[in-house]
Formats: sequence, structure tokens, C-alpha cells
Amino acid sequence: MNARDDSVVGRFWAEALGWGIDSEEPGVTNLEPVGFAYPDPAAICIDVLTVPEPKTVKNRVHVDLATTSAAHQAELVARLKDLGATPADVGQGDVPWTVLADPEGNEFCVAEPRSIYHDTGPIGAVVVDSVDPRAMARFWDEAMDWTLHEVNDDHAVLRSAKGVGPYLEFRRTSDVKTVKNRVHLDLRPYAGDDQAAEAARLRALGATDVDLGQGDVPWTVLADPEGNEFCVLTPL
Repeated sequence: MNARDDSVVGRFWAEALGWGIDSEEPGVTNLEPVGFAYPDPAAICIDVLTVPEPKTVKNRVHVDLATTSAAHQAELVARLKDLGATPADVGQGDVPWTVLADPEGNEFCVAEPRSIYHDTGPIGAVVVDSVDPRAMARFWDEAMDWTLHEVNDDHAVLRSAKGVGPYLEFRRTSDVKTVKNRVHLDLRPYAGDDQAAEAARLRALGATDVDLGQGDVPWTVLADPEGNEFCVLTPL
């Protein structure tokens, strides 16, 4: 997650999720559940990275927070506002979920109680705007070893093959991507796998190389068929 101030955004999300907070280097705030042992698929960790450019458009990637009851949803929304979240209007109209933005304007949803999110942890899903969810399902189903749970013209849903943790959802939108995403996924090959070979496999599936000015770094920056940037890290 990009931010003008990683410490401010990091503190907000640590409090919002009830997670631990750390920093691997200046300009980076790392968040993960207390007692979490990476790379347990029960959670997706968040790294908040300082960048110079401000947020200018609605994010194409956001998180949905899970709730267990209407009372829990109302309590969570109130608590998040106390932490610095503000209501956001992204044209959602009259919907049962609440759209908020963090202190730097990154949109997220506090979902109404949904049975699908009953065991995900505080993050129910990472949601990606998509012009063609079926095409995204084809790419990401092959890109990761996650399980494709549902796909149609309006949305696609994947989850860890272990059946734990948040979902990855692609939801249809008519909006066209115009700028670099401020929220993106990092993929990590398994121990013993080859990073270059994995990047080549992803290119064969339809990924393309992206130059964001990253320079000489140990990760590889690619984009999926709809231009969503992601990084391929070094194996564990």
C-alpha cells in the first residue's frame, strides 16, 4: 500500500485490524497479525510504503473488512471513524456495506455480515476493479496456487488452497485504469523455486514487464492483463 506517510497510514491500519506493527527500514511500515508466522495463508500481511506522489483517483484495489453482525458493523464503523476514517462516496448508492477512506483517502469497505467471510479474519477480501472478471480469473487462477471458487461476468472469487484467510475478488467495473495502483499484490515463489523462472511463467500467462522507476531491486515488477502491477519477490 503506497502512502505519503507510511507511519500515519500504518498506525491507522494496525489499530483498525488489531495487528502488530514493525518497520524493516525507513519509509516502510509492516503490519501482520500478532503471533503470525509468515507465510501462513491464514492472513495477507500489509506493507505500507512511502511514495512521493499523492493519491489522485479512486483506488482500483481495496480491502473489504468482515463483520459478524449488524451491531458489529456499526461498532466497527464508529471505531474506524474515531481512528481517522472518513465516509467516501464512490457512487455506491444505497448498499448494505459502508464505504470509508483511511487518513490518506484509500477507500475500503466495512461489509455487512456475510457468511462467506465468517472465518477470514478482519480482512474479508482484497477486491480488484476489473473490466473482464473472467479474464482475470483465468490469469490469476494460473498465476497462484489458490482455488477459484466462483466466476461469472460480474465477479470472480479466489481463496488460498488451504481454505483459510481472505478472498481475492475481481468485480466488474466500467472504469478504465489510468494511473499506477496505490495498492498491489506481492507474490513470493516457494522455497527452492527460481524467481526468474517464475517471472517467465507469469509472462507466458499474459503478464507484462513494468518500469515504475524501481531501478536495480531484488524483485521483479509485472502487470496482469488489465495492467494491475504486482511484484515477484525472491523465494523464501
